[in-house]
Amino acid sequence: MSENNPSGAVRKGEELNVKNLQSFLVNQQLIEGEKSPLAISQFSGGYSNLTYLLQIEGKEFVLRRPPIGTQVKKGHDMGREYKVLCRLFKVFPKAPQALSFCDDETIIGAPFYIMEKVDGIIIRVKEVKKRNIGPGEFPIIANSWLETFVELHQADYQAAGLEDLGRPEGYVQRQVAIWSKQYLKAATEEVPAAQKVMQWMEDHQARQYQFSLIHNDYKYDNIVFANEKWTDVKAVLDWEMCTIGDPLMDLGTSLGYWVMHSDPDIMKGGLPSPTIFEGNPSRTEIVEWYEKKSGRTIDHLIFYYVYGLFKIAVIAQQIYYRYKKGYTTDQRFAHLNQAAALLCMTALQAIEKDRIDNLF
Repeated sequence: MSENNPSGAVRKGEELNVKNLQSFLVNQQLIEGEKSPLAISQFSGGYSNLTYLLQIEGKEFVLRRPPIGTQVKKGHDMGREYKVLCRLFKVFPKAPQALSFCDDETIIGAPFYIMEKVDGIIIRVKEVKKRNIGPGEFPIIANSWLETFVELHQADYQAAGLEDLGRPEGYVQRQVAIWSKQYLKAATEEVPAAQKVMQWMEDHQARQYQFSLIHNDYKYDNIVFANEKWTDVKAVLDWEMCTIGDPLMDLGTSLGYWVMHSDPDIMKGGLPSPTIFEGNPSRTEIVEWYEKKSGRTIDHLIFYYVYGLFKIAVIAQQIYYRYKKGYTTDQRFAHLNQAAALLCMTALQAIEKDRIDNLF
């Protein structure tokens, strides 16, 4: 979706109906006619919804649709994500603009929506090496990333007409129950650490918390920087799990993705992230920065971090489940069951050592 997130050939089994899609674009007045050929390529980044680049008449659009064979419908609700983007832009301009939605599955075989293409820089491991991003740049990158995070949590969702997006009361309790249930549904093998973590979260969850708009998948590769000054965040991507809930649950998920250069190789290999490069603040420093910038005091820190790790474990396990069932041939998914087990083991270490850094 950016200059450094190139699209390539569409993966086998994930093709779109070109003729139907081109007719849809005409009907929605996004293009003028059907004479120019529609070129479709697929973005390789991301592990969830399928994302495509559409090029026609000198224009570029992005199409998002649910993954094939998904077991969790709610997390891939295209109509809901489209609604969020249409309204959120009013109070949070860093949300991309959505252009059109279609729930007629005869067009491409699933609901989908069309959004603007955002150009810029997305920081991934390969991009760090390509641009030779050094230790002195990551504090700036992390600060901009975190300021945008806080800005999102302070956005007036009622002014955007998104007050019905979620049910804040009981949010934490529901999330613990839902993710535990989803893990068991997608499990392909027995992982004792997962059982212990689920029980611990049930017993130690936060009982009092604040509410805000939350992204639920906020990490480096879901934000677009305008340039290499790293001070201008142009857009935040992937809003499929956005809701109204506890912002510290959102932070916990981000901490779960925040793998450090000081973490053991098993963590860095199991969950590769640009945060592994020297110069990035520690997870504890991120928490301190967040408290200072947001004005919130973070109690129950271990619970929020453990929840984040477990939630990511469930997502990885769900994707592996689809791979094992043959719903996707993407080889990136072949070992995600091991990543899920690692995340559960890491969560157990955080519980036993009562900290979020130096766990192994």
